[in-house]
Amino acid sequence: MKIALIGYGKMGKAIEEIALKKGHSIVLKIDHTNLDQFTKEKLSKADMAIEFTNPHSAKENIMKCMDWGVPVVSGSTGWTDQLDEVKKYCIEKNAAFIYASNFSIGVNLFFEINKKLAALMNGHTEYDVILEETHHTQKKDAPSGTAITLAEQVLAEVKRKKRWVNELSDNPEDLEIISQRIDPAPGTHNVKYASPIDTIEIIHTAHNRKGFAGGALVAAEFLLGKKGNFGMKEVLGL
Repeated sequence: MKIALIGYGKMGKAIEEIALKKGHSIVLKIDHTNLDQFTKEKLSKADMAIEFTNPHSAKENIMKCMDWGVPVVSGSTGWTDQLDEVKKYCIEKNAAFIYASNFSIGVNLFFEINKKLAALMNGHTEYDVILEETHHTQKKDAPSGTAITLAEQVLAEVKRKKRWVNELSDNPEDLEIISQRIDPAPGTHNVKYASPIDTIEIIHTAHNRKGFAGGALVAAEFLLGKKGNFGMKEVLGL
């Protein structure tokens, strides 16, 4: 598979390392220093685009790939208020698109555990729930996209919580997400249910970026030859 890396930071480099070991090739690398190279002509050499950039450019980058007929996998976070618009655009363009707030296989299994635990805890009002997430200081968005996904899953099941907030709150209807930025920290997410009697916690800790990068490549391999919108549930058969 010939891959275009739209975003060639730490994640892009991690994807490149794994892709080359698996026999894929990198035909285009785009970062802030060579944006003029992000053209239809150059992108057309790729079978797949993998996009990890920032909240301000992600939507435009993804839609360019769709316009130019190249399937695109995106892991950029902080822009998902526009995700439905991009998914609709994908259908209009008969394109192929996968978005995930986190491509780690472990995290996506963690999502399934989180949903199940939240459903079990809905009727137990003696437990309050809080989310905590810790990342490196270079991460631009807070809370993380993964934390938001976890929070939305909890809100869908725990009916006494009405909204998530990225701060401590005295309102019992608020689901608190506490964000910390500490180096070095690839990413830890903790969902905690606490009562006066006991505490139940589920925790996922990433040791490095290889899980995220490897999962993004698995998603790209899945998407090749397909049309439409997909997520990691389809990729992993969950």
